[in-house]
Amino acid sequence: MTKIKGPAIFLAQFMGDEAPFNDLSSLCHWAASLGYKGIQLPTDPKLIDLEKAAESQSYCDEITEIVAKAGLVITELSTHLQGQLVAVHPAYDQMFDNFAPKALQNNPPARTEWAIEQLKFAAKASQRLGLKAHATFSGALLWHTFYPWPQRPPGLVELGFEELAKRWLPILDVFDEAGVDVCYELHPGEDLHDGASFERFLEAVDNHPRANILYDPSHFVLQQLDYLAFIDIYHQRIKAFHVKDAEFNSSGRSGVYGGYQSWLDRPGRFRSLGDGQINFKAIFSKLTQYGFSGWAVLEWECCIKHPEDGAKEGAKFIEQHIINPTDKAFDDFAAVATDNNINKSLLGLK
Repeated sequence: MTKIKGPAIFLAQFMGDEAPFNDLSSLCHWAASLGYKGIQLPTDPKLIDLEKAAESQSYCDEITEIVAKAGLVITELSTHLQGQLVAVHPAYDQMFDNFAPKALQNNPPARTEWAIEQLKFAAKASQRLGLKAHATFSGALLWHTFYPWPQRPPGLVELGFEELAKRWLPILDVFDEAGVDVCYELHPGEDLHDGASFERFLEAVDNHPRANILYDPSHFVLQQLDYLAFIDIYHQRIKAFHVKDAEFNSSGRSGVYGGYQSWLDRPGRFRSLGDGQINFKAIFSKLTQYGFSGWAVLEWECCIKHPEDGAKEGAKFIEQHIINPTDKAFDDFAAVATDNNINKSLLGLK
């Protein structure tokens, strides 16, 4: 067994226009002051020039030094926004256009090509930064059909995953060359949102070794999926971990789809660590049992608590849940040396 690394924090939800949230150095010192040891770094131009990082080792060394001066390390780069743009159904074009540079807005083909290039940059930048995993979204061509009424035409799902795989396979190959795992955050709104959809994608990309999972139990609570059994099934593909809490409060008015209500009013909602319903003791136990050696990264999203309070509490929460794996069995004191004759005797054999 291996000890999970942490605590770490995903910086995306804490970026802002005022200090200490407006530049990488200040954010790192703020995170370190709360007890974090690592940062998951969103590839936002305000924090890192992704193309430059892909091309320049000296630039990556500068980024590493900025983080190290705060006493931190980079756990993973994140391209959640760019990954989303690898595959966008036309119904969502306007809503997702803000994730792309202005020059590419209202031009879906160019936006897709830009997103694919961004992911390839991320592979090379991750390699230069010495990282082994990368966090992203899959994008979605089929999400508008997730509840099949009217019935989905035969072959629609297969065609959708065939196209998704066609777009991702060249990206996965670049990550393979870089020695970095692509970790898809399985998330409603993405074509990869649960175990079954991940399996479809895995089959479509010929079980590509770099197609892996960012495990985030909060999204499974909102879907009413067994997030502990998920680890038993898919632990070999879990290469990244978001520690995010959630709750599902059964209601006579709305369910998993939320009734078009705000986050505050819907049955399923994200919470700060310790304020939701997720059994993190069991999660950390299972991940430790299966030898997960990555980082436990706080992703803060809560409709009630202030983000700075959530970040402060989150560092302590994660630290308290990280397990120091045992190096011996509790009953080793009763062990005896191997003796085949004694074993035969105990079995009644001559």
